[in-house]
Amino acid sequence: MKIKLENIVWKEGEFYVAQCLNVEVSSFGNTKEDALANLQEALELYFEDSPVIETTQIESPEIISTEIEYA
Repeated sequence: MKIKLENIVWKEGEFYVAQCLNVEVSSFGNTKEDALANLQEALELYFEDSPVIETTQIESPEIISTEIEYA
């Protein structure tokens, strides 16, 4: 069975973080490619252990920045 998943990747410090937007799975690596490959493996393991596949359908995701002030 194939399902389409939406992922996002960003640099955080010296590592890249990859996160799936459909399920709560993320990973990291030294490069974008490493982070995405590690995410792929994590997703395969996640769905391997999941008897029922429940994903959220993501449509037209946008990255929105927010600024706040705090003490």
